[in-house]
Amino acid sequence: MAVRLVITFTAAPGRGGDLAAAFKARCAEVTAQEHGCKQYEIFQSAVNPDRLILMELWTEQADLDAHAELNKTRSPLPRELFAGVTEREDYVYNRTR
Repeated sequence: MAVRLVITFTAAPGRGGDLAAAFKARCAEVTAQEHGCKQYEIFQSAVNPDRLILMELWTEQADLDAHAELNKTRSPLPRELFAGVTEREDYVYNRTR
């Protein structure tokens, strides 16, 4: 069953654009190279540019688990771009329309 992740980030004050730019290459890499990845996109709030959402959609939990293992080998994005707490929500994805 498909899995949807919604991850909310708060950028350091005034650094939302920098954080979105830092995610750009990561999003392209994950989408192109990882099995089962249907969506891996960063969205920047139009109201609060220092608030970003990473939307992920995986074909099944095993694909997400493989992604999590691969993430352990990746260089982290620059910590100075982040502020506050990162929030993650996992959903079972059942398209309703």
